[in-house]
Amino acid sequence: MFRKAVPGDLDQIAAIYDAIHTEEETGRAAIGWIRAIYPTRQTAVDALQADSLYVAEEEGRIVAAAKIDQTQVPEYADAPWSRDDAPEHVLVLHTLVVDPSYKGRGCATRFVHFYEDLGRKRNCTALRMDTNERNAAARSLYAGLGYQEVGIVSCDFNGIPGVRLVCLEKLL
Repeated sequence: MFRKAVPGDLDQIAAIYDAIHTEEETGRAAIGWIRAIYPTRQTAVDALQADSLYVAEEEGRIVAAAKIDQTQVPEYADAPWSRDDAPEHVLVLHTLVVDPSYKGRGCATRFVHFYEDLGRKRNCTALRMDTNERNAAARSLYAGLGYQEVGIVSCDFNGIPGVRLVCLEKLL
């Protein structure tokens, strides 16, 4: 089940962030995030306050979360998007996270499908997202779901220096 997040979800979302940071720190994942820099509980709080935080819930437990809105981060200006869609026609997926204990169960794929359905309902013409170049798992997932890598932008991103930001797009 997908729904807008509520304040009571924040602890579970923050726990997912922590679990992902642990996976990164132990070498079981290569995402490019850094604990205490990004994402943090405040990342979820900010998205909740902006009314753009969504969760996937299974059996009363939050198993995935993401921010979905129409905010294209400044780094997107340096990406060679395939079209110059009006900002109000672009929906952006940010910080998609899945609880590592649910890895391999299709949660991320279902979340992306939810995001795409939301884009269609809002009459968007383009879906955009990004990931760190190091995040091979996300890049593979998104390619398999029909997203095109339009370019890589070198930048400091979300407080993390030296990121090579892969910009992805799917046209609706």
